[in-house]
Amino acid sequence: MTINIQLLLAINAFARSTPWLQPLMQFYATAGGFVVFAELMLAGWWLARRRPNLGAVAAALWTPVGMLLALAINQPISAMFAERRPYLMYPNLVSMAQHSLAPGFPSDHAVLAGAVTATLFLVSRQLGCWTALAAALMAFARVYIAEAYPSDVLIGLLLGAVISLVGYLVVRVVLVRLLRMADPTIFRPLITATPRTRLANPAARVV
Repeated sequence: MTINIQLLLAINAFARSTPWLQPLMQFYATAGGFVVFAELMLAGWWLARRRPNLGAVAAALWTPVGMLLALAINQPISAMFAERRPYLMYPNLVSMAQHSLAPGFPSDHAVLAGAVTATLFLVSRQLGCWTALAAALMAFARVYIAEAYPSDVLIGLLLGAVISLVGYLVVRVVLVRLLRMADPTIFRPLITATPRTRLANPAARVV
């Protein structure tokens, strides 16, 4: 038995012994997690626009785009591996997930969480740490409800982070230029809350 399966069974045994936790984990692993990450992205934008650094704003605005890009790239990868869900392979597992024939490797939810976490670290290290905790909980919750293997969520987190970061590095200069062009327009309040004289050079380091 591989370590991957051993971890799955250990986490599922924990799920079996914690029926009081099952509804909470099921909610977070599905709809609740999306709400949390949406709020974290909103917080990233709010924090970024209060800084005199357009690089931080560019990272905040790229975050949802990078997330969608990572999910789009993950679809053909997931289809290529065509991995069956744990509850289909091990019927005796305690499962709180709605059964699906969709492939599960890499995990879409983990890809989303990894992509958001990576770029929010560029906006704020503190916010990035909170997002990393939310991502780790999402990964654990997906295994807890028997929707994914540990390897599904681990690779998903890494894949999402890499795709989002690489995408940001490719478009960063263009994004900052566009934001600087939009600065004198009516869209300025969406970009920054700082005085015009305090805006950093486009090449400024993201904090």
